[in-house]
Amino acid sequence: MAEDDRHRSRHPDLAAYTKTLEPERGLARMIANKDGGVSSATDELVAAPRDADNILSEAGLNHAIDSSRRWLLDRQDPSGFWVGELEGDSILESEYVLLMAFMGRGGAEVCVKVCRYIKDQQGDEGGWAIYPGGPPDLSASVKAYFALKIVGVPFDDPSMVRARSWILQAGGARGCNSFTRFYLALLGQISYDECPSVPPELLLIPSRWPFSLSAMSAWTRTIVVPLSILSAYKPVRKLPSSQGITELFSNETTGQDRGPSKRWLSWSTVFQGLDRGLKWADRTLPRSWRKPGLRAAHRWMLDHFENSDGLGAIFPPMIYSVVALHCLGYEKDSAEMHWAYRQLDELLIEEEGKVRIQPCVSPVWDTAISALALSDASTPEVLPALQKSTRWLLEKEVRSAGDWQVRRPGIEPSGWHFQHQNERYPDIDDTAMVLLALQRSTSADSAVKADVKDATRRGVDWLLSMQNKDGGWAAFDVDINNEILTRVPFADHNAMLDPSCADITARVLECLGTLGYQQDHPAVAKALKYLWKTQEPEGSWYGRWGVNYLYGTWQVLQGLKALGVPMTHPRLRKAADWLESVQQPCGAWGESCRSYDDRAWMARGEASASQTAWALLGLVAAGRAQGKAASLAVEYLRNTQNEEGTWDEATFTGTGFPRVFYLKYHLYRVYFPLMALARYRKAVLPPDSARLAGQALDNPMNGMPEAPRPLEV
Repeated sequence: MAEDDRHRSRHPDLAAYTKTLEPERGLARMIANKDGGVSSATDELVAAPRDADNILSEAGLNHAIDSSRRWLLDRQDPSGFWVGELEGDSILESEYVLLMAFMGRGGAEVCVKVCRYIKDQQGDEGGWAIYPGGPPDLSASVKAYFALKIVGVPFDDPSMVRARSWILQAGGARGCNSFTRFYLALLGQISYDECPSVPPELLLIPSRWPFSLSAMSAWTRTIVVPLSILSAYKPVRKLPSSQGITELFSNETTGQDRGPSKRWLSWSTVFQGLDRGLKWADRTLPRSWRKPGLRAAHRWMLDHFENSDGLGAIFPPMIYSVVALHCLGYEKDSAEMHWAYRQLDELLIEEEGKVRIQPCVSPVWDTAISALALSDASTPEVLPALQKSTRWLLEKEVRSAGDWQVRRPGIEPSGWHFQHQNERYPDIDDTAMVLLALQRSTSADSAVKADVKDATRRGVDWLLSMQNKDGGWAAFDVDINNEILTRVPFADHNAMLDPSCADITARVLECLGTLGYQQDHPAVAKALKYLWKTQEPEGSWYGRWGVNYLYGTWQVLQGLKALGVPMTHPRLRKAADWLESVQQPCGAWGESCRSYDDRAWMARGEASASQTAWALLGLVAAGRAQGKAASLAVEYLRNTQNEEGTWDEATFTGTGFPRVFYLKYHLYRVYFPLMALARYRKAVLPPDSARLAGQALDNPMNGMPEAPRPLEV
């Protein structure tokens, strides 16, 4: 069924609504043009008529906002935070079962429950996709099939027959990516010769060198270190033949063989030659040659366990750290092994006899955005919740050393991370979002006000110090952009680097603009140049951490609005025109993860509440709240809101690693629509009608340093 038909079947009044809302209702003179752009008789927007028959009734809008606000308030933890489920694809569950099989626990009841969930995720073609509605993915499918065999799903089970058929048609298990091949080697299905070497000696390379561990992205470092221990020890657990997957291997070349390079000498051939040399040394030299590197990797891993929800506080290194501890001789009942398993257990969710697994948890991120959305929907009821969230966020500021200091020594530690604990890895996106939320603090306590101001000063100084040379901001580090590293044999997870991106850069600018920084501030001026340089020809911006061009474009419009850039700027008009041009007939927006693979899918896909909210927020920031496109979006959100005040959303709209791993933030379908509706209400209705009881929330606390300045590094 087509997307528009699905919405009409669920909400039969929506189709009629989209026909009845005509431009003469006076909501705007800027009308969305489905052939691209907008028709604009004038730059001036006219106010919507406010009468009892207006379909965008104040009562209906207020009811939608109040319902969502109550739902969110009811789900605040007593300590002050919010956290929603974070959902990934089936590789999380599959890799958990493969780990348990290696540790001799593949028959555990939890693995059976996990595999029930895996089986439910199988696609019609027989394989497993990495996002709903996406094409099957070979590596994900091989791991899912392997996990099902381990728990005893019969060879001739229809699901296995379909999976096997699709995998073989796709080239067989030898075509899997490098990280999947390590699991296959771990369980005796292939030789470690078919896996890339991940040398622990990386930790011995001086950190300032371009090929050191520090030149890789933060998440890659946390994966590579435990994986290097595994790669050096090459552990194998032999499985019974009934649990093996020899039937998935065709007579093709091995997955490690990438074929000849088009150039006789390139970085790819250099790294492949180095890989062969490391394999020769492993076969020929005594094991003692690896001791210095292994000692360094062991020490690094243990150090990074401290004050974290697991190594890196994300699933892949948490899995590898269990295997690494095993290789290093830790007993299964040791304190370190218990700790590592406990962090994994915290990610498991059991419902109806099935277990699914989160890649990590997102309390800091969810709390900051929830606080912003609730303050936008300001009523007296939100004040105690915001006071609690402010105190909780202040407690989460990082005040200790982290990996980022390798490139920014001497900078006072600050920033916020994503999870409950991950102190070595504060990130720029969370820090900017938390600082925005802290400026909405409603506390009358002078001590809290002082704490907010001090934290803001530290956080802003830290953000300014983390700006890249190109003017943008990345996620965790500065200038992690050595493209040569993308050619190493284990770089096929598409995440070796951490370059600048438009969405984070714009969020930092939103934060700075909210605090009073001006366009002529040196750091701001550099960032603006970066954003103008990275705008797409259509007028959009690429979204690195949310799907995709809708996410990036919304954030740039919102960030530059906060900075005071006129929305009449030709580039911003083009961005807003683009948003209007890609609106769906039902009033919504949607974009598939496929847009990362194919630009033809830019702003195309199943409609979603979160992406519709982003587009609406972008239009509100662009001064087009009273236009037809915005009013259609509001009606879509009103008509699709469920009885409890939230929205149903099946799509993945969060991005982990483009083209490799995507996410569904379960609170995105709540706080972003709430934020969008509340900001729309404020833009189109007078303050008395909008019922903004907490007027103080509209004005940030004066957390800005007395003299905003660049931080020279």
